[in-house]
Amino acid sequence: MRFSEELRRDADLIFQSIRNHPFVQGIQQASLSREQIVHYVQQDYLYLTTYAKVYGLGLAKCRTRDEMQDFHRRIGFILNDEVHPHVTLCRVAGVSYESLQRGATLAPTAQHYMSHMLSCAATGSLGEVLATVLPCHWTYVDLATDMMTRVSPTADHPFYDWIAFYADRDMHAGMADLCRWLDDYAASAGEEDKSRMRTGFMVSCQMERRFFEMAYTLESW
Repeated sequence: MRFSEELRRDADLIFQSIRNHPFVQGIQQASLSREQIVHYVQQDYLYLTTYAKVYGLGLAKCRTRDEMQDFHRRIGFILNDEVHPHVTLCRVAGVSYESLQRGATLAPTAQHYMSHMLSCAATGSLGEVLATVLPCHWTYVDLATDMMTRVSPTADHPFYDWIAFYADRDMHAGMADLCRWLDDYAASAGEEDKSRMRTGFMVSCQMERRFFEMAYTLESW
């Protein structure tokens, strides 16, 4: 079994919990409140800004130019392409995406998650960076693919563009590439390094679940 498959197996209950979380179900059923959508977008905008920085820190740990190019491409995707699902949510909520980028205050869970990722990226190995960022990509591909299979939303669904974005074949391909990269690294990593990689992955999985809880409950300080 590949290292990424072991990680996914160990986190299966968390993935199932995310699929069934009320916020995720609210996207599937188009039942989220305006306030929940706004809170999510504001926090995710701040989170993804840090996510791009984590890739930047990972780039400095890369061993080859090809690896550097991969991180560079992923940074561009975060800064440009992932605007699209945010705009989709804002359209449903009837708010301007630009207006939500100003004055947002970090909620406790978002701050915790961002601190976790930055710490792993600053002090850990390249493998830790890969393992720590992987759950964000994997959980969204998983939940969106599950929605497509379970309810087969059509273009008139308010969140169709959001669901389709994360269920797209390019998202699957990007996740598969990240898994292969992690597996290649793990093949020659020591047990202590792999242990830290497992911890980074599992904490990020838990924080993905808590991020949806944060948005659903409008968590604040």
